[in-house]
Amino acid sequence: MIRLAALALILSVAMAQAQVPEPQDFHGEPYKSPVPATLSGARVVDTPQALVLHDQGVPFLDVMPRQKRPDGLPEGTIWNAPPHMTIPGATWLYDTGYDRISSVEETRLAEGLENATKGDKAEPVVLFCRTDCWMSWNAGKRAVQLGYSGVIWYPAGSDGWQAAGRELITAVAP
Repeated sequence: MIRLAALALILSVAMAQAQVPEPQDFHGEPYKSPVPATLSGARVVDTPQALVLHDQGVPFLDVMPRQKRPDGLPEGTIWNAPPHMTIPGATWLYDTGYDRISSVEETRLAEGLENATKGDKAEPVVLFCRTDCWMSWNAGKRAVQLGYSGVIWYPAGSDGWQAAGRELITAVAP
């Protein structure tokens, strides 16, 4: 049953991607919508390829945003963000996949890329979020603009990972 669900997910992602053109600039709202099949300057991988890269030790960077405290909560209300689940070993570079990011997020992404590649911009590094999520496409585009030539985009992200029967773990914010 899991294999059928994974196949259905892969087919639906492939069909949606085939219909979405790659934009010239970053993509804003809605972030959760069909993504293109390409990312100029980067390699695009499917789940089986991502599994191999992970098993080979290629660094994975998760760019899903943090859940922020909801607006309008009464003062004094205790709020705990739900845990963010990610691919084992991934570095969580939260909030770095929006179309417009602050200098803090720019620095987080640049430092995350530098740490993951040990300063070698040609080294492979996988960026991901979730299926049909523009966050990783935007972050991958930024990585390419920063001069990284080993950028690998995994558009199925943690959803594809889980559909393949692999576990997710609780992410720790840097």
